[in-house]
Amino acid sequence: MERKKISELEFIGIMASLMALASLSIDALLPGLNEIANSIGITNPKDNQLLITTIFLGLGFGQLISGTLSDSIGRKPIVYIGYIIFVLASILCIFSTSLEMMLVGRLLQGIGLSAPRSVSMSIIRDKYSGDYMARIMSFVTVVFILAPVIAPTFGKIMLDNFGWESIFLSQLIFGLIAVVWLWRRQPETLTDENKKEVRLSLFTNGIKEFLKHKSAVINTLIIGIISAPFLAYISASQHIFEGQYNLGDVYPYIFSGLALGIGLATYLNGILVVKYGMYRLSITAIIALLMISGTYSIFFNGVNPSSTILIIFLALILFATGFIVGNLNALAMQPIGHIAGIGAALIGFASTILTVVLATLIGRYVDETALPIFAGFAVCSALSLGLILIFNLSNENVKFSLKESFE
Repeated sequence: MERKKISELEFIGIMASLMALASLSIDALLPGLNEIANSIGITNPKDNQLLITTIFLGLGFGQLISGTLSDSIGRKPIVYIGYIIFVLASILCIFSTSLEMMLVGRLLQGIGLSAPRSVSMSIIRDKYSGDYMARIMSFVTVVFILAPVIAPTFGKIMLDNFGWESIFLSQLIFGLIAVVWLWRRQPETLTDENKKEVRLSLFTNGIKEFLKHKSAVINTLIIGIISAPFLAYISASQHIFEGQYNLGDVYPYIFSGLALGIGLATYLNGILVVKYGMYRLSITAIIALLMISGTYSIFFNGVNPSSTILIIFLALILFATGFIVGNLNALAMQPIGHIAGIGAALIGFASTILTVVLATLIGRYVDETALPIFAGFAVCSALSLGLILIFNLSNENVKFSLKESFE
């Protein structure tokens, strides 16, 4: 019996659920970092950030495998395999008795989660291209951004009532729902004629083909650079609000409220991107990011402002960020649709590893003030603008727009 074609709205829901699983696994844990640290014997509060950055490391490396294999055996089977790895890793985290054991579990969680994260991008690229792909990506992002909005509050409820172990169990249940939804409703998007034989040359040839496209390579680097201070913020947010501002009781609600700014920006991006284009919106947002973070760095150098001022500046920063990453991902994927699986994997791997390295560096300076976060945004946005100008990406993206208009 032929399966009924799903609506665009349901497609967005499925893709958002797959991508949200990674976000949930990161953000729901934030309120429980201190309790986990006490349970497994972490003595340096800065080491709490490793529980966040390690899962990103697994996401980066895992995408190389999952993305490559998804071009050979299909998109959906890779998601199923990734979820099984995620289940085993979550069990390891629940029974961890040391920092090292927990970090291994978080690394494996990231590897497992890399499958739904990279494959969802490949599926979107299989079905859409150009600014319309960016539109779909924006609406997917709007839905999955609900995870960081809800996750910290949900994590605190689970923590207060059932202990930190229950946070990991809830992630498994959500993941199971998302995977079953994919299995039952979304048809396989990789056709038989587009499947590639599993061999080493598939990976090496994919890298060679990826490197031929300047726009894909440079936009990948920009994604990694611009995402670094954002990851540093996520990793250090607990320390900033609880340690520096003594706002531990309301921290989950502040974090959730700030995440709404990203959701609003990505929703507006989905509406505006077809009219103004991915490139124009993303570069405008990067300039705004530089101005906002630069202003904070100048006026609050070495001191913390009031919590109200901090929250206002963070809201502006996150709102600008909401116009950037989705568009840059679409720009990077645009010229490599013929290698969508390995292409998404390479974009995810390179950008994530770069993000983790830079975010760890920024996070180590977050001690008595939040200044390193804003200085990181200023430096990274300036570097991103420099890459755009040096490699003249504007001309290349104009060519994409002209080509799409005649197709």
